[in-house]
Amino acid sequence: MADADPYELLGVARDASQKDIQQAFRQLAKKLHPDLNPGDKDAQGKFQAAAAAYDILGDEDKRGRYDRGEIDASGAERPQRRYYRDFADAGEATGAYGSGAGYADMGDADDILASFFARGGGRRGFRMRGRDRHYHLDVDFLDAVNGATRRIVLPDGAALDVTIPGGSEDGQTLRLKGKGEPAPEGGEAGDALIEIAVKPHPRFTRDGDHIRLEVPISLVEAVLGGKVTVPTPTGAVSVTIPKGSNTGRVLRLKGKGVAGRGDEYLTLRVMLPDAPDPELEAFAEGWAAGKAHNPREETGL
Repeated sequence: MADADPYELLGVARDASQKDIQQAFRQLAKKLHPDLNPGDKDAQGKFQAAAAAYDILGDEDKRGRYDRGEIDASGAERPQRRYYRDFADAGEATGAYGSGAGYADMGDADDILASFFARGGGRRGFRMRGRDRHYHLDVDFLDAVNGATRRIVLPDGAALDVTIPGGSEDGQTLRLKGKGEPAPEGGEAGDALIEIAVKPHPRFTRDGDHIRLEVPISLVEAVLGGKVTVPTPTGAVSVTIPKGSNTGRVLRLKGKGVAGRGDEYLTLRVMLPDAPDPELEAFAEGWAAGKAHNPREETGL
């Protein structure tokens, strides 16, 4: 494919715009990239040829020189005729991948392309990077909320320390650069991709960056108010219960949410004693205002 016309290799017309050329190469790269076709020599060869074609057409200056016949399909000055194998061994200065021009606008491509271009695939010559390794890590609720460091023991017995950022979510994938499989031929190692599973908490629930907690209070605390101690992700705090608090009332603790970004919301729940209390029964029996009060009427039931 060394002498193939770059326009034919990318499947574009000679008057195609730079954007059309970029999109054509992106489509080919998504299909032919070696990371997506491990061990497929045919796909690797086609990808290399497409990348060499894009090295010419993706650079407006090189494209103009090619169109004027000043350089050939490999980027060599005419009339000297050179082949792809010459460039594959020539290194950074003369290789068909020796220039990074035309690749700067590819950084927002899909991950597989972004990783290729971000690693300077157009600058150093094509090198297959190592495969990514995938791991699963169970994380305690508070570790995900506040952040922590945990250790994974790999199948070969090696240990990998994983920093869990505060605010990590269930199903989130953490990327540890260069901690994957080594690459052949001196390429860059792959990454370790760690999917975290956040364990549920017995009391807290998460709502975005906020934490929610149901707080039982006694009848006396509901009627007269008072102070109670409640847990937060960073430790227990004292909270004032206002007089006349009903079940369902919500109190806000500012800055006590996920990683200090959100708040903690306390939903009060009035609890009567489990065992019958004759004194309380006698009070209720003689409480005329209490008998006249119908909360269902207020809610439309």
